[in-house]
Amino acid sequence: MAEYTPKERLSRVLTGQPVDRMPAVCVTQTGTVEQMEACGAFWPEANYDAEKMATLAEAGHTVVGFEAVRVPFDITAEAEFFGCEIKDGTQEQQPSVIGHVVKTMEDIENLKGYDLSNGRINVVCDAIKILADKYGDELPIMGSMIGPFSLAQHINGDEWFMAIMTNEEFGLALMEFTTEFNVAYAKKMVENGADTMVIIDPTASAQLIGNEFYEKFVVPYHKKICDAMHELNVPVVLHVCGDTTLGLSLMETCGVDGISVDQNVDAATAVGNVKNAVIVGNLDPVNMLWNQTPEAIKEQSQKVVDAGIGLLAPGCGTVSKTPTVNLQAMIEVAKSHKY
Repeated sequence: MAEYTPKERLSRVLTGQPVDRMPAVCVTQTGTVEQMEACGAFWPEANYDAEKMATLAEAGHTVVGFEAVRVPFDITAEAEFFGCEIKDGTQEQQPSVIGHVVKTMEDIENLKGYDLSNGRINVVCDAIKILADKYGDELPIMGSMIGPFSLAQHINGDEWFMAIMTNEEFGLALMEFTTEFNVAYAKKMVENGADTMVIIDPTASAQLIGNEFYEKFVVPYHKKICDAMHELNVPVVLHVCGDTTLGLSLMETCGVDGISVDQNVDAATAVGNVKNAVIVGNLDPVNMLWNQTPEAIKEQSQKVVDAGIGLLAPGCGTVSKTPTVNLQAMIEVAKSHKY
């Protein structure tokens, strides 16, 4: 079988075509302190400056060895774009959303007419262009964004879960709004050079809200994003936190190409619960990748690969203190695997 570039290899895996071996990628956040020290681009500045963001993303490839580059490193830029209050991150911690801006239908209307050339949304797109100009012919350029359901929660606050159950009109209106934004943002990332899209929708879980609400408030909106990306020949990976085992078959009905599962999901069961989507994951980022030895990580990685996982990767975002050698142990197993 022919050998492929990393860009070709990942694209072929996500679109169900044969390849020479497993790609070594991470679809969730990649930044670590060791990478920051090696490349000179540190959080929190690397969350706000396109050059520094691109430099730290590049370190995932040049320092660690991932066969892709990916931005951004957090999931708060979208909420910040719409005026939510953000708690600043540190060199070791990501920023978080602490204030919300939508309570009524009128509030939703007031957020319309936004300009994607503003704020950190634009910084992420500029970073993608920097990376694409340098690596676009060889490496996958992953753009990532928070999904529409979790963005709705960021914008509305903890009232969101009650809202979808008691005020359907408001809930659907907010989902339409966030999804329209997601599609526009994703298209801008692709225009700047992204060739793979990752949706991080941590609270959009059938386990959390039940299948009925998931079908109504999540599936149609994920499908709109997938359809828009597939029109541009861009594959989509979806990550939802928690034990998504029972919801996997429902999750893939949106047409997503890959589903990233976390450490609470049994890898073999996940593979058996989908028909078409590639299962990605699912090494524990804390108890395994951060706190175990490279030898233990290789052993667990092999178990996950043997379970039939499509892409070996962390089960959630990489912990900032994760040692480089631990990530490289996972990468070694991935690169050695022939499908």
